[in-house]
Amino acid sequence: MSEALGTTTAADLTVVIITFNEAHHIARAIASVRPIARAVLVVDSFSTDATVDLARATGARVLQHPFTSHAAQMQWALDHGGITTGWTLRLDADELIEPDLAQAIATTLPTAAADVTGVLLNRKHLFMGRWIRHGGRYPLWLLRLWRTGAGRMEARWMDEHVVLTHGRAIKLAGGFADANTGDLSFFTAKHNGYASREAVEVLATRHALFDAAPSRLSGQARRKRVLKTKVYARLPLWAGPLGYFLYRYIAQRGFMDGRAGLIYHLLQGFWYRFLVAAKVAEWEGELAACQSREERLARLATLSGLPIAPPA
Repeated sequence: MSEALGTTTAADLTVVIITFNEAHHIARAIASVRPIARAVLVVDSFSTDATVDLARATGARVLQHPFTSHAAQMQWALDHGGITTGWTLRLDADELIEPDLAQAIATTLPTAAADVTGVLLNRKHLFMGRWIRHGGRYPLWLLRLWRTGAGRMEARWMDEHVVLTHGRAIKLAGGFADANTGDLSFFTAKHNGYASREAVEVLATRHALFDAAPSRLSGQARRKRVLKTKVYARLPLWAGPLGYFLYRYIAQRGFMDGRAGLIYHLLQGFWYRFLVAAKVAEWEGELAACQSREERLARLATLSGLPIAPPA
């Protein structure tokens, strides 16, 4: 492939995209970073649709690797993807970088101070054709861009973030959109899978099943993590999801997002949270008879269907 994917001057940047059956998204995602990326690396988990062919047709380099979790797959890409550029950007296949943010990235990276090792991007969520602006969904600052070698993935089954090993992060404004084209059946199926992964995280923390390492999360992500583990997780099964939905929909004005917002906040803010809590309650009972950490991990792997490995 050519050194620069676009017709304008590219930044010293590799964009990494994790895929599985993303034929409906992948060309759009790559096109959005074409003007600014010197390289695009797609790490695919053996898609059965045209994802790989479409990615290669755009000039992206494609590697394939078995999938266990988003965090593990992204970390594999960082460790084995042969990234040689000075900066790395993580982009999901259903996300896109809009032209104003692309221009800001191209302008900012070459002149960033030496101690700036990360860049927070402000993601907006599009659902049923509407930008969900309220309910705590925007602004949503995520560390998605970092100096190569300065960022690593948290070892988590769900709610994983990129964390910096050193240096500081700055914020960069501009359009960064989560714009999945799937319908409600896709949305609920995807979130059912997410609920299993998050339930595993809750139970693993509760029973100290994984060796947790401290993380240097950015401010907004750190505050949310503390509230989730120290406050929300201690509420009764019904109280957490209901209280969270009411807080999002009323106190954070989710009602201003219209009909699409009602559907989104009710599904993502109540139904999903209740599903996680219900799986935790069900699986907690199943783990009660286990006598050791190894037994709990094996049982949790069976219940969740996830490839959870026992400690070495």
